[in-house]
Amino acid sequence: MDNIAAKAQIEALRELLRENSRRYYVENAPTMSDYEFDQRMHELEALEAQWPEFDDPDSPTHRVGSDISGEFVQRAHRYPMLSLGNTYNIGEIEEFAARADKLLDRSFTYCCELKFDGTAICLNYRDGKLFRALTRGDGEKGDDVTRNVRMIANIPHTLHGDFPADLEIRGEILMPYSAFEELNAEREADGDAPFANPRNAASGSLKLTDPQEVAHRGLWCTLYHIPAESVAFATHDEALRKAASWGLPVSEDRRLCRNIDEIKAFIDHWDTARRDLPYATDGIVIKINESDCQRALGYTAKSPRWAVAYKFKAEQACTPVLSIDYQVGRTGAITPVANLEPVQLSGTVVKRATLNNSDQMELLDIRVGDSVFVEKGGEIIPKITGINLEKRPADAVKPDFPKTCPDCGTPLVRDEGEARWFCPNQDGCPMQIKGRLLHFTTRKAMDILAGEATVEQLYDCGLARTPADFYDLRKQQLICLEGWQERSAQRFLDSLEQSKSVPFERVLYALGIRHVGETKARALARHFGSIDALMEATEAQMLEIEDIGAVIAASVREYLEKSQHRREIERLRAHGLQFSAAAASEAASDALAGKSIVISGNFSISREAMKALIERHGGKNSSSVSAKTAFLLAGSKPGPEKLKKCEQLGIAVIDEETFRAMLPEEKAPNRVAEEQLTLF
Repeated sequence: MDNIAAKAQIEALRELLRENSRRYYVENAPTMSDYEFDQRMHELEALEAQWPEFDDPDSPTHRVGSDISGEFVQRAHRYPMLSLGNTYNIGEIEEFAARADKLLDRSFTYCCELKFDGTAICLNYRDGKLFRALTRGDGEKGDDVTRNVRMIANIPHTLHGDFPADLEIRGEILMPYSAFEELNAEREADGDAPFANPRNAASGSLKLTDPQEVAHRGLWCTLYHIPAESVAFATHDEALRKAASWGLPVSEDRRLCRNIDEIKAFIDHWDTARRDLPYATDGIVIKINESDCQRALGYTAKSPRWAVAYKFKAEQACTPVLSIDYQVGRTGAITPVANLEPVQLSGTVVKRATLNNSDQMELLDIRVGDSVFVEKGGEIIPKITGINLEKRPADAVKPDFPKTCPDCGTPLVRDEGEARWFCPNQDGCPMQIKGRLLHFTTRKAMDILAGEATVEQLYDCGLARTPADFYDLRKQQLICLEGWQERSAQRFLDSLEQSKSVPFERVLYALGIRHVGETKARALARHFGSIDALMEATEAQMLEIEDIGAVIAASVREYLEKSQHRREIERLRAHGLQFSAAAASEAASDALAGKSIVISGNFSISREAMKALIERHGGKNSSSVSAKTAFLLAGSKPGPEKLKKCEQLGIAVIDEETFRAMLPEEKAPNRVAEEQLTLF
């Protein structure tokens, strides 16, 4: 390669890395895997070393990827917030250890920790109070996300013990797998593209403009570094143990190692054990433990010389595409799904993988018959990452994305700015109708005892076309259907009756308005107070609500202007459903006022009903145990992690009988819906 070709290759790699860095840090929608990005970065580093005349201080090899979005105030970091050098090669970890042995003229140890797959955060406490929270940004300055960070359950607002007057500590904001699955299910139900992995979901959630919505995203924090300039400790491990004593969330999954063999053993252990963790990890961080050794080794412009990350390779499999289906969601969104020859991946058998939309299909250039590489995005969702072109058969068929709805035959439409194609036949497309009926019955909506099979059966028998039809059903109609008995019919009818007390914000969500998920429905319901006020509201008035944008306002306006939807709302109102916030939100008592309560396990009522009971008596529901938790309400089979956390923090654990004794006389629902009980 001559210098002209080398310069061209270097510039091309820099542009590729800058663009994918922007997609990763700012848009939270990467199009390149971490492994591929790291390989391209190493390729650029090698070329710049070979051709030093083309080195540039603005090269991605010298700069931290920036997450600055322009939506927040930027503030300077007191100390640069650098990134870590990383490798997928254990030989380079051996070289790191050998280099440290050579440069340091004393004995030392290593502190090995999990590398969390989240988004970096820097917290500042002054006089024990949380003062400021900044993202990594470009390493020199970051976005001020303090208001949002205050909504993360396990980040303390106040420290205890012998904390320093001014403390800076850094770590990662994570989204646990359970919260990630719940968020993506809601996004897909609303016709929005799902997040690719928990890291992107955590980063996107941290940058929301509505702190209340951040509170509902289930984010978690773990902290792992106190800059030596902030508070002096003899070792890194001592600093973390002290931080834990102040009430800060520090990972316990770390080990002091004396040599490379112990480091390798720690890596080998977590390469398997990480699959049992409730959140994503993508490697191991190896740090020189002693602070004076860290100072001796120093920093490069981009990363510390005393630490390195070993990254696990995502488990990958190669399997043929048997066919491609096109699913119709309740909003009419068409989602292509590849049916795969079953293959074992990360402990489960993978048979299907979503292709998201037609653009992704074009980008992959996928064909039926292709052998595709499949990974698990965030180790949960099967994701096709590429095609093995060497195995492409000569007769491989390039799929034609349908021009008409695969369910009802209506020509598809694609609005400007939309990534997906939609079937516009909302009132005549069977899959959309059944999808809306199922959505209406879900736990977070009306909490009706009906699953997919029940909805399918009622639709096929002509007994349900709109949600209001559910409330017209009679026991005799149900017990005449296959599989129904008097008891199951009565339980179903009881759940319908109980759904009439569901508050307005959940009824609004249950209507299935496009782009209106649970959080947006709550904001609209609380702002306008009733369906009548909302029907009279203009788009401009809706836009006055924080985090209600033009797309959502237009969608709500369009839905409520249709006569068939207004007729449906009146039918539901006539059946007794709550269409006024005032009618459903009157407090039963203030017995739990000021108390933050965590629930875990199975109860005599559904979890949503238990949460509503807590709120009716003035309490606040929290998803995780923290120093602010008043008590853990434990049903049968409570989550062991929550019990352990309560024991560590000295938080009381009470059972349902004790809890109910705290309340004024409360009439309990007359059913136990086993199908809807949820175990942490």
